[in-house]
Amino acid sequence: MENVFQVVGYQNSGKTTLMEKLIQAAAKQGARVAAIKHHGHGGAPDGQKDSDRHRQAGAVLAGVEGDGILQVSITRDQWALGDILALYRSFSVDCIFVEGYKQEAYPKAVLIRTPEDLPLLKLQNIQCAISWIDLPQEDAAYPVFQLEEEQQYTAFILQKAGLL
Repeated sequence: MENVFQVVGYQNSGKTTLMEKLIQAAAKQGARVAAIKHHGHGGAPDGQKDSDRHRQAGAVLAGVEGDGILQVSITRDQWALGDILALYRSFSVDCIFVEGYKQEAYPKAVLIRTPEDLPLLKLQNIQCAISWIDLPQEDAAYPVFQLEEEQQYTAFILQKAGLL
């Protein structure tokens, strides 16, 4: 079974950019990677710009879900992340990177842009935090990386996702 790893944070925290970097790095290692984006701002997804970014980064399968529409283009009343993952698993991928779905319990990296984002550090199954601001690391149960430490957190996440 492939591995699932989430990237979570509030709007404009760098989630899609981080997803692109992770997908590119994994694809460079020869991994078959899939990507799911949660369109969490209400309403149906407005085109596929983020899933296009994921696909261009090297994802063999990329989709976006919002308001019950999964843009790989199958419509039903509602799409739970578990249902989407079951569909993606049929494509024999090595890893599924999930952008969003903060409350899901999969291993995740949390992006912190401002002090107002700090409540995200209470989410389940955090593997690391990537921060735009100074965060105390001594009490953290997981590594805390600064945004500019890209090589370190990329390698860390790929390892946690079972790709290194």
